[in-house]
Amino acid sequence: MAASRGNYSDQEKALEYVKSLIRPFPDFPQPGILFRDICPVLKDCNALRTVTDLITEHLQAKFLDIDAIVGLDARGFLFGPIVAMNLDKAFIPVRKTGKLPGPTIKVSSTKEYGKDVLEMQADAIEKGQKVIILDDLLATGGTLQAACQLVREAGGEVLECVLLVELEDLKGKDKVPAPCHSLVKF
Repeated sequence: MAASRGNYSDQEKALEYVKSLIRPFPDFPQPGILFRDICPVLKDCNALRTVTDLITEHLQAKFLDIDAIVGLDARGFLFGPIVAMNLDKAFIPVRKTGKLPGPTIKVSSTKEYGKDVLEMQADAIEKGQKVIILDDLLATGGTLQAACQLVREAGGEVLECVLLVELEDLKGKDKVPAPCHSLVKF
């Protein structure tokens, strides 16, 4: 489905094209960090369609029972609602602290260049719901680890974490208490 919608002959070629669009920015946001910029993927309709279609197809093939897609602040918001809509499922945002109204649950996270507090509305997930956590990038794993904890505290079950990009050398997958699936690896 995804590869046939774009200008690509097959899935592997399509993913290579998507990967070629992801730009490295050394020393951003601070010295020693190699930032992987996905903005060119968002500017290219075929690449964006390929990413969201491949994620959708992966989830449809692997899971029969998904209740919601949880997207992480901020770039998980770019892919998450499209995938949720494709699957006809709810989209639940997880945001940095102070951005959501009403009662929330919060968890601290540590990433390669700082700390964050993530939160989710307290009534966003019902007990026993099965969710997919979606984000743009897996680096050190702190953000995904915190997101998994939020879902568990709300009574949900994380079936899988799905990423556009995984930075394998940082071994973030080792910290995440759920299976991870990445489209592109560096």
